[in-house]
Amino acid sequence: MANVLKLLPELQGQEMSYVQELIKEMGNDEAQLFANIYRARRRDPQLILITTILGFFGFAGIQRFLINHIGMGLLYILTLGLCFIGTIIDLVSYQRLTFDYNRQIADEVALMARNN
Repeated sequence: MANVLKLLPELQGQEMSYVQELIKEMGNDEAQLFANIYRARRRDPQLILITTILGFFGFAGIQRFLINHIGMGLLYILTLGLCFIGTIIDLVSYQRLTFDYNRQIADEVALMARNN
């Protein structure tokens, strides 16, 4: 049984619990492969927060591109973050946005690690 704290000490809260549940049945080699790929592909909530704040200074939508919401990113660029309302909503919910993206990536990476 792999330990998420040893493999991915930077994880916190919900993300840590979710990843621990994914890797609990993996062997050490699979879990290490998962950790290496996941670490490279996941997004840090602080990065999403910073890019959301940049939305107030004319760079609206960068956070949406980082979490693969390309259509929303383009919409934010064209509408100045939906007249800043969307940017404010993203500022409040940046952790949820990041967790949803990271959960999707974790599922993909876990599937890849199990198939190797």
